[in-house]
Amino acid sequence: MDDKTAHTIWLQKRHSLQLALALLLPQRLLAQQSPPPPAKGQLLKVGPRRALRTLAAAAKAAKDGDVLEVDAGDYPGDVAVWPQNHLRLKAVGGRVRMLAQGAAAQGKAIFVTLGRDIGIEGFDFSGAQVPDQNGAGIRLEAGSLSLRDCTFTDNENGVLTSNDGQLRLEIEDCEFGTIVRRNGKNHNLYVGAIAYLRVVGSYFHHGQSGHLLKSRAAVNHIFYNRLTDELGGRASYELEFPNGGLALVLGNVIQQSAGTENPHLIAFGTEGYGPGRHELHLVNNTLVDQRPSGGVYLRVKPGAAKVRLINNLWVGNPKIPASPEWEQAGNFLVDLDSFVLPMRDNYLLKPGARVRGRAVDPGEVDGLKLRPMQQFLYPRGTLKLTTQAINPGAFQFP
Repeated sequence: MDDKTAHTIWLQKRHSLQLALALLLPQRLLAQQSPPPPAKGQLLKVGPRRALRTLAAAAKAAKDGDVLEVDAGDYPGDVAVWPQNHLRLKAVGGRVRMLAQGAAAQGKAIFVTLGRDIGIEGFDFSGAQVPDQNGAGIRLEAGSLSLRDCTFTDNENGVLTSNDGQLRLEIEDCEFGTIVRRNGKNHNLYVGAIAYLRVVGSYFHHGQSGHLLKSRAAVNHIFYNRLTDELGGRASYELEFPNGGLALVLGNVIQQSAGTENPHLIAFGTEGYGPGRHELHLVNNTLVDQRPSGGVYLRVKPGAAKVRLINNLWVGNPKIPASPEWEQAGNFLVDLDSFVLPMRDNYLLKPGARVRGRAVDPGEVDGLKLRPMQQFLYPRGTLKLTTQAINPGAFQFP
């Protein structure tokens, strides 16, 4: 065996090990890999009338395990790098509005996060633009990050991550709005080659030539979201996994606008598959095609180990996805009359819709049952289901 062959085998084994860790270890065990939290974290209060007046000052003062309560209001040009572990930033008294106004931490973003187990809640990030035209509201460079109830508007990218096989990103009840650069290289959410991405109850809209959500993560859980390009949107793909991976796409509304710059709604493996596991499970989604000449609901490059399309509703183009290698069940082509108020992007099924009660059992993946337990709640968030899901598509109630 020559050196080149040996090196290639080593790279493949390393990638497979990273994927195995992401798939097989429960989150509580993965958390144990992070540095242990300090015995006592401090509570730091941040605001214009506090000793720590800015987030930049707070980032220099904070230690591992601290909790930062940030007073509501505008924080113009206030950018920061966060290297701490087990850190919490929470808005109090209303929204914390982070306005870039030409500033960027490390020339990259409003916030750059480096620590493990960082949580941010109640922040609005807007206006991130940098000389290389790849600015972001948040740049996740290392460690792990969770975002809850945050918004990203008028940035070159909403959130952008590095390519780090140990990195984890979780997003809940967030909004990713208009992108300012329009050449197709910037995205509302762009996730690099990381271990794990989880997105729940979030709203993506008004892409501008780029994608609403693009992920190269080894494992992707995309649950109960709204990815709708809407009037004035010009997104390319609404959802793309360019290098495949394991993608569980459950309970989402995915809508392509009439102004789309790409006929496809979802793409998988378009840039090629590397070592690892490559499966797409598309379950209980409502996919809406408004392209005047007819779009394509799904594009999958040959080579994926498994493609499962279960309990989805196709709306618009009558040409539905088909391949003899795919598993399909419980999918239906429906028209706009099946929904409560589709002209206002409300895709709740009408009480008398013919497809009600016609869902099949979607099974499970690695012990995770794929029958919906929640549904997207407008404008962002989720609603817990109180009875078993029996309808195809993203919504069970009303």
